[in-house]
Amino acid sequence: MQAIVQTVLQKMGTLSQPQLKVMTTLLMTILVLCGKVNFTNLSRYSPLSEKTYRRFFAKIFNFCRFNQVLIEQHVPCNHALLAVMDASFNPKSGQKTFGLDFFYNGCRSQMERGLEASLIAVVDCVTHASYALNVQQTYDQRQNPLLTRTDYALIHLSVTRKYLAERVRYLAVDAAYATYPFITGAVGMNLDVISKLRQNANLRYCYTGEQKPKGRPRKYDGKIDFSEVSRLLYVKSLEGHEEGLHLYAQIVWHVSLKRMIRLVYLLDPRKADKTRYALLFSTDLNQSPEEILKFYRLRFQIEFIFRDAEQFTGFSDCQARNEKALDFHLNISLMALNVAKAEQRSRVAQEELSTLSMASVKRRALNDYLPHLFIDKLGLCRTLIKSHINFQDLRNHGVIRA
Repeated sequence: MQAIVQTVLQKMGTLSQPQLKVMTTLLMTILVLCGKVNFTNLSRYSPLSEKTYRRFFAKIFNFCRFNQVLIEQHVPCNHALLAVMDASFNPKSGQKTFGLDFFYNGCRSQMERGLEASLIAVVDCVTHASYALNVQQTYDQRQNPLLTRTDYALIHLSVTRKYLAERVRYLAVDAAYATYPFITGAVGMNLDVISKLRQNANLRYCYTGEQKPKGRPRKYDGKIDFSEVSRLLYVKSLEGHEEGLHLYAQIVWHVSLKRMIRLVYLLDPRKADKTRYALLFSTDLNQSPEEILKFYRLRFQIEFIFRDAEQFTGFSDCQARNEKALDFHLNISLMALNVAKAEQRSRVAQEELSTLSMASVKRRALNDYLPHLFIDKLGLCRTLIKSHINFQDLRNHGVIRA
């Protein structure tokens, strides 16, 4: 794992030797320590002091470039990549923390006081492995009342766009981003957006009949009634655990987005008393309905990034209150998660790459750390211990996935 970090850092070519040493130590320590990832705990598991970490977190580091290089090295070039974007709420107490404001907490379905972090990640469409690219804290409205949350999301996307690989064509987001400013801005960055619509979305059929010889050409052929799907094009019936679901598609006009979209209508008639449906769409009018459905489902991989980062790499454990240190902490926690996934990709078989147990990764890292600590502190023979027949069993002791 340390070799992966050093290889990527050296390829960046912008770090001095002291910076490279501190960054490598920091990433390895995050994956080793038990408990919260804060300055005090980091100093307990590494030779660096708490003051050193506090100073280092105030520096600027190009996390986007590091993650870009790591993704290029560990995702095969023939695998399609999907960009995904979402925001996560972090509870935070106090009064002086930068960005403290009221944000929507999806776990409780209500607005709460805390911090919000916007994340852009990429998903391997073959193995479904997800990698964080850049996370940026959402500013509170007092910083600039003229900018909305959508404006900040577009600024974040524009800053990160140049680090997305050329094979990234689609951006999958949830229904909160399905607004005219965001869709227009994302399409302007050469990204086709895949998202979800409200069930009462104002959509119109496009008129395809014969036009009158005089007057303005007719564009629309009535509003879509989602209780009647006879005018939508039937695609297929899903199989497997989703047997009974029906897929429809149509190119329609979205009134609020002011553009033509590729609508995917997913119908669930399995309950006789209530017919349920979901509305997905893509700004790419030629994209297949099956691919739209697949890519929107892959969007959920970003939730696993938030989950693993919060539970294992200290995404919400920062002790600092200033903007630079908070940004550094959020990005370094996700960077450590990327390193763990890259290490797994180089270790396990191709068919197992879609699964990751961060509990096992941290357990194995701790099992590697403790023997070396005992060897150094007790003056033992390193060669004799590491060449022992049971040393590899010791490395895998307690892991969920050996």
